[in-house]
Amino acid sequence: MTSALAFAGAALAEIAGCFAFWAWARNGAPAWWLLAGLASLALFAALLTLAEADAAGRAFAAYGGVYIAASLFWLWAVEGQAPAATDLAGAALCLLGAGVILAGASSR
Repeated sequence: MTSALAFAGAALAEIAGCFAFWAWARNGAPAWWLLAGLASLALFAALLTLAEADAAGRAFAAYGGVYIAASLFWLWAVEGQAPAATDLAGAALCLLGAGVILAGASSR
């Protein structure tokens, strides 16, 4: 359960941090958004270290599936665009892959 919470928090922090840069570069947000984005990205890195995995690369790989699903949630909740059926199917496959990675890691 700790990994699920760490991944969810990390995804929110990473997406928010990257979005801050996007908003500054592409939408004309003020430059102070960059500072908020950097702080959010630092939080992302710290949260990812809380994942229960035996190696960083394995944690990062499993996190990738969560990041994809969270990005589609961000698309809908923040940007107001509904994900397409193919978006949701792809995210489901990625979450399945993340689960396989974590299950394999716990059986070692």
